[in-house]
Amino acid sequence: MSGILFEKNGAIGKITLNRPTVYNSFNREMALAMQEALLDCEKDNAIRAIYITGEGKAFCAGQDLQEVVDPNGPALTTILQEHYNPIVLLIRRIEKPIICAVNGVAAGAGANIALACDITVAHENVSFIQAFSKIGLIPDSGGTFFLPRLIGMQKAMALSMLGEKVSAADAEAMGMIYKTLTAETFETDSWKLAVTLSQMPTKGLGYTKRAFNLSLTNNLEDQLKLEDELQTASGETYDYKEGVQAFLEKRKPEFKGE
Repeated sequence: MSGILFEKNGAIGKITLNRPTVYNSFNREMALAMQEALLDCEKDNAIRAIYITGEGKAFCAGQDLQEVVDPNGPALTTILQEHYNPIVLLIRRIEKPIICAVNGVAAGAGANIALACDITVAHENVSFIQAFSKIGLIPDSGGTFFLPRLIGMQKAMALSMLGEKVSAADAEAMGMIYKTLTAETFETDSWKLAVTLSQMPTKGLGYTKRAFNLSLTNNLEDQLKLEDELQTASGETYDYKEGVQAFLEKRKPEFKGE
């Protein structure tokens, strides 16, 4: 796939952004390839978790501006409607845990794709930048949706308008990401997180993701009804029965994601 590396390692689909000479900035080929990989992970029942990271020094610098200024390149509206919006919607729609391991700078759309994932961890030396204001644009790729919900309106507005760098430690402190990992343990610990999730009752994790997604627009009454519906569905899964049986038998459960 052009612009990404995609492999299936056990129950994990690993997507690596792979244009390191341009800091993994997106062009059309790369965006479409990422959509294809995500769709593959969604359809493959053997894949129970998705791990997204970057090759080289950066996670993703956002949009490749060379494509934007190319007279034959796509318009901004095409880039949003056909490149980034489908990626973000897939990340939120796929009912499997998606881990983003931010290995280097995450700027613009790269930062917001990372924040759209279910669990985002970052190398201690990386930074997040809402770089859009530097060229007169607004945060896209879900940035105006996720950022204020993660860190509050004031901080989200300031970071989006000022375009300031946010260190991994500060991102963790303000609730932008789940955790900062040390340079020595980043690769092993972030991958271990994906392995752990892939071995859990992933059907139930998918229902959890659906519930959190809908909580963004539901009122309390609707959300309680949804919890009732999804808890009932969870109670009918193989993994629920296995989890209860394993607890009673005082053994480690063997979940199947079913």
